[in-house]
Amino acid sequence: MNGLFFLCGLVAVAFVVFITVYLVISGLPAIREIGLTDFLFGTQWASTAKENPQFGILPFILTSVYGTAGAILIGVPIGFLTAVFLSKLANPKAAAVIRTAVDLLAGIPSVVYGLIGMTVLVPAIRVAFDLASGATLLAAMVVLAVMILPSIISVSATALNAVPKEYEEASLALGATEIETYFRVSAPAASSGIAAAVVLGIGRAIGEAMAIMMVAGNVANMPGLFKSVRFLTTAIASEMSYSSVGSLQRNALFSIALVLFLFIMLINILLNTLLKKNKK
Repeated sequence: MNGLFFLCGLVAVAFVVFITVYLVISGLPAIREIGLTDFLFGTQWASTAKENPQFGILPFILTSVYGTAGAILIGVPIGFLTAVFLSKLANPKAAAVIRTAVDLLAGIPSVVYGLIGMTVLVPAIRVAFDLASGATLLAAMVVLAVMILPSIISVSATALNAVPKEYEEASLALGATEIETYFRVSAPAASSGIAAAVVLGIGRAIGEAMAIMMVAGNVANMPGLFKSVRFLTTAIASEMSYSSVGSLQRNALFSIALVLFLFIMLINILLNTLLKKNKK
């Protein structure tokens, strides 16, 4: 059994190594041809232009960063407070109903989120802010915030439930209120699990494509809250189907995938480093 478990672990590592090597081999040729500076910091993307095509992905990078940050700012507080309610405050019947709703949110396909956002949220933003189109970065942030809620709620609630009861009893015995105990004792004790929930939320937000393509407008603009934008993921999904094999356009799309992959790895490394420091 030890050998079997070790083999399963090696398979997981092998997949990561294979994906990394494949993206490096496929993504580097376009970066060499375009130039690293022009590729990462160029502000124009016109991959299908017959004369002087442009392959600058800075708008995509900034849009992904802003969109993910906005979704985290909206989703994490709501998800964390919901987890505290489920774990510490809700009666069993209410908790069962809310957990069922959270499980349903986790099971809804991303295209359904995009469809609802396109038919409900986008028109609402257009009317509320008197815009020509409601397909904006704001709509993408809201949709992403809703999509990451199940991960944040489930993992955070599990972490809070794992806090030893003795911690809370000791806090109450020293005169703290229940709310003070939950936020000043239970939450810090479960900080590693809550941080893991945030990591999962970031991974879900930055890797989403279909729903964002439907609500963000899919236009290669520099990011603005009320502008139609394109994310790194949607740039790949929207052009891969008609890019010819071996062309600079397709190679540039693989380069975008490489940048996205490295970006996610960097985020995970930074967050894991912060978690280790907090544990120490």
